[in-house]
Amino acid sequence: MTSQQPIRLGLIGANIHQGWSPRAHLPALEAHSQFELAAVCTTRRESADEAKAAFNAGSAWDDYNKMLADADIDAATISLRVPSHYEPTMASLRAGKHTFTEWPLGRTTAEAIEMAEFARQQGVRTAVGVQARANPAIIHLRNLVADGFVGRVMTCHVRLMREGVLSRVSGRTWQRDVELGANTLTIACGHTIDAMCSVVGEFADVAAVVSTQATTWHETDTGKDLPVTSPDNILVSGNLQSGAVASVQVGNTAWAGSGYLMEVYGEEGTLVADSPDSPQLQDVRIRGARGGSNDLEDLTPPTELYPAPEIPDGSPYNVGQLYSQFAASIHGTASAVPAVPDFDHAVGLHRLIDAIQQSSDEGRRVTVA
Repeated sequence: MTSQQPIRLGLIGANIHQGWSPRAHLPALEAHSQFELAAVCTTRRESADEAKAAFNAGSAWDDYNKMLADADIDAATISLRVPSHYEPTMASLRAGKHTFTEWPLGRTTAEAIEMAEFARQQGVRTAVGVQARANPAIIHLRNLVADGFVGRVMTCHVRLMREGVLSRVSGRTWQRDVELGANTLTIACGHTIDAMCSVVGEFADVAAVVSTQATTWHETDTGKDLPVTSPDNILVSGNLQSGAVASVQVGNTAWAGSGYLMEVYGEEGTLVADSPDSPQLQDVRIRGARGGSNDLEDLTPPTELYPAPEIPDGSPYNVGQLYSQFAASIHGTASAVPAVPDFDHAVGLHRLIDAIQQSSDEGRRVTVA
């Protein structure tokens, strides 16, 4: 495979009627100039054939081990429920495929560490699906801070409030069990806090509250009310490694969530980013003021921060930009955008989330590993 040839990728978890794949991965891969959707895999041949036809894939499989044995496949994406990430990810690495696994990488940090260590042993490239980092607006914000737009960063505040916590269809109520690893702390907060850290740097320590305010969910298609142990509101404050201070609030509310806001305040200026929804899902508006001005002006990302403009808007868009980073990693080519977040990066984010949970459980400030 040369840098001019499309990367032949197989997608594990390609059911077109549910999940993240039909909303994001499949349309992103179908449109991406650097990838060929060589194969799709589900647990049933009928649904795999359906995905193959819908997104012009090269082949359809109902056994991921058989798909991964195909020497013509260069890379694999695992887009399944979090508890099902480990086995196909390890199988992909074992087969020597470059591997993209959705976030959270593992159900636990221990699983994530094992996958990251095995990937290094296998010598393959990896990516984890924290696509807010690939959002061109977030990259532009990162570059503005690095280039001194605000001077020395003093403080940063991030807020994400989404609606819909009280009811879900039965296909999504499995997330009510905190032990399965897919909840507001790991997903909404994970993506949001990772985007913040990409802009202003990592936490040195955290003090946190992790709370479950909605203790039951209504299953809309069955009429059942189900008990919930997964958290839905997270408050974090702490010191950054740079010496600045930061606070994060992520909540899943009942109605009319106010969306996303990140504010960066420095000695020489201010930057504000906002969006109707999470930065991994939506475009983000950036405004800034400096030099004594109190008027925020729009700041548009430069065109070189859009490596894959051919990707459809909406959920596929930032995923498609992340695939561009993955391609650059596989080919070893230079890029105007940051390096792809890999499995080692995912382990660091898992550890940060562990520190947040530990702080809440123990009622004290915790140093981030």
